[in-house]
Amino acid sequence: MNTIDVHGLVKRFGEKTVVDDVTMQVAEGEIVGFLGPNGSGKTTTIRIMCGLLTPDGGSGRVLGFDLRTEALKIKREVGYMTQKFSFYEDLTIAENLEFVARLYQLRPVRKHVADTLADLGMTSRRNQLAGTLSGGWKQRLALAACIMHHPKLLLLDEPTAGVDPKARREFWDEIHHLARGGLTVLVSTHYMDEAERCHRIAYISYGRMLATGSVDQVVSDAGLFTFIVSGARLNEVADLLEGRDGVEQVAPFGTTLHVVGSDRSRLEAALADIRGRDDVDVAPGETSLEDVFIQFMAGSRDNMQ
Repeated sequence: MNTIDVHGLVKRFGEKTVVDDVTMQVAEGEIVGFLGPNGSGKTTTIRIMCGLLTPDGGSGRVLGFDLRTEALKIKREVGYMTQKFSFYEDLTIAENLEFVARLYQLRPVRKHVADTLADLGMTSRRNQLAGTLSGGWKQRLALAACIMHHPKLLLLDEPTAGVDPKARREFWDEIHHLARGGLTVLVSTHYMDEAERCHRIAYISYGRMLATGSVDQVVSDAGLFTFIVSGARLNEVADLLEGRDGVEQVAPFGTTLHVVGSDRSRLEAALADIRGRDDVDVAPGETSLEDVFIQFMAGSRDNMQ
């Protein structure tokens, strides 16, 4: 069964089409990463799916409810974590969660709060003011508020921005734990390592869906070829390669260069004189998700211009 099943979604603000013919399916218990540049329509799409916005075109069902006619029912079954921390900073963790519990009319309030604190390892901090929390603990509080009413779908909008790597790892461990329990998750992110932890990814660019599938499928379908250049004076090599026929990306990675193109023969021809240098080595490499991400961005037109 698909928790999300939407077709041809369109959303306009004035003359600008922010979401343009988006179709997406997400199965129960699946974690899907939602990728795309800033301003690509990710947040607007998420807000449509959780019943906060009505689409101007298209149709679909979320949790079995119609997007257009049953938005209120969708809201009751969804946990939505926004980009911005939005709790009362002069209240404690427990007080913030008590407020949320009352909004959802959960009874008894104290038990729901205590259980949620215990589930996310926050009991020892229950009396700490929210405004004094680090980014990672604020993120954990936001997640606690989102799952307190036991939603069936979790929508996360760039949830780990500004959070250190350890807190990000712990957050994703918790997301996978929740998914194993049957929770469906749609998460927007700019981090490639996070996208690789998803069961599937969907790439949207300026309102239009460009690719969906597993990370391996999306990378394979992009049809890109990558060569790794290592050796001396790589800055000089990068300058030589920029703009050559067949070379679509040149990017430093530590002490190497990633050189990417969509036509292998033209790319190899562009590298022929570099390969002939005594102080430089050129070898085939694996195309990364980041290479694909950059390629998609380069080929897209900003619909707000």
